Amino acid sequence: MHGKNEKAQRLRNLKTSGIRRLFALTKHMPDVINLGIGEPDFSPPRHVLEAAIVAIRGGKTHYAPSNGIEPLRIAIAEKYKKKYGLAYDPTDEVLVTVGATEAVSLGLLSLLNPGDEVLIPDPGFVCYRPAITIAGGSPVSIPLREEDDFGVDIDKAVTSLLTKKSRAMIVNSPSNPTGAVLGDSDLSKIAKFVVENDLIVISDEVYEEILYDDASHNCLATFPGMRERTIVVSSFSKTYAMTGFRVGYAVGPRELISNMLLVHQFTLACVDGPAQYAATAALNGPQACVSQMVSEFNRRRKLIWKRLCEFDGFNCSLPRGAFYVFPDIRPFGKTSAAFTELLLEKARVVATPGEAFGQHGQGFIRFSYATSYEKIIEALDRIETCIKKLT
Repeated sequence: MHGKNEKAQRLRNLKTSGIRRLFALTKHMPDVINLGIGEPDFSPPRHVLEAAIVAIRGGKTHYAPSNGIEPLRIAIAEKYKKKYGLAYDPTDEVLVTVGATEAVSLGLLSLLNPGDEVLIPDPGFVCYRPAITIAGGSPVSIPLREEDDFGVDIDKAVTSLLTKKSRAMIVNSPSNPTGAVLGDSDLSKIAKFVVENDLIVISDEVYEEILYDDASHNCLATFPGMRERTIVVSSFSKTYAMTGFRVGYAVGPRELISNMLLVHQFTLACVDGPAQYAATAALNGPQACVSQMVSEFNRRRKLIWKRLCEFDGFNCSLPRGAFYVFPDIRPFGKTSAAFTELLLEKARVVATPGEAFGQHGQGFIRFSYATSYEKIIEALDRIETCIKKLT
C-alpha cells in the first residue's frame, strides 16, 4: 500500500535545483554578491518593453493560440531562414513555449517511452537530467573533460555509451555551465553519429548570440541528415535580457513539433500574450542592443578569468561563449559544495557547485558574470581575501 500523500515513483530521485537552493538561501542574507544565477543584469531593450505595454493597453490579454501568436512564429521562422538557411513552416514547425526549459521538457515528454535512454552532456544544464526522469527516461552522462575544452568527443566519450535503449541526445552549445563552444568539426561528428544510430537530438542553442573572440555558432540542424531529426531550442531570456517574460521556442520537423504541441496544449495551454508581442518586437526590432550586451559581457569575462587565473588554487579555462566561467578548484582539497559554502560564509559570494551540473562537475564551481563589472570586482576581492586565509 502506498500512502495517499506519497510522491510518484519517478520523483523520488529528484532533488531541488542546486542553483535555486542557493538563490533561496541567500535571499535574506545581507551584503551578498550573487554570481550564481545566470540572469543578465540588463533591462530588456526599450522597444521590447514598449511592445508589451502596447499589447496590454490594446487588450491583447486573452488566451493566445497554443502554438504561439502568428507574428512571432513568422518572425522565428524568418530568423532561421536568414541566419542559417533553414526553412521552417511557421504554421506547424514552430512552437512558442514557456522558456527554453519547457521546450526541452516537451521534446522529452513527446519522445520517450519508459526506460528510453538520453545522452546528455555532463557537466550540463541542471534541468536536463530531471526533465528526462520526469518523462520516464534514463539520463546517460557524456563526460566532458577540461583537457578537451569541455567538448563532446564522439570517439572517446560517446560511442561506448550507446545501447539498444538509446533514443535521443541533448547537445548544448554555447554551453552552460562551461562556456565551451562546439565548432563545425565537432558538430559534424555529432551529426554523423546521430544519423548513423538513428537518434533524435534536442539542440539547446539558447546562448547562440553570446560569443567571443573568434568563436562562431552554427545550428546543428544545418548538417546533413539533421534537419529531420533535430529539435532546435532557443529563447529570448539571455539574448534580450527577457528572463521574466518566459518566452522560448522550438523549431523542427512537423512530426516532432506536432507531438510537442499536443503535450503543451494540455499542460500550459499557451504562453502569455503580451510577452509574445514583446518577443516579436525583439526579433523584428534593432539588434544593436544584443551586440552592446555581448560587448559588456566580454569585458566582464576578461576581468573574471584574468583574476581567477592569478589566484593560487584556481585553474580556469577561458570561456568562448555564454556568460559563465567554470574553474577547477580541486587543489583546495574540498568538494565543490563545501567550497561554495565556504565562499558564501566567509566571502559573502554566491557560486554554484559543479556537481549541480552532473557528477563530472565535481571539483569545479560556476561563476556567472552576468552581473555588474563593479560587483564582480568586489566579489573577486572578497574571494582573494578568503582563499589567502585558506592557504
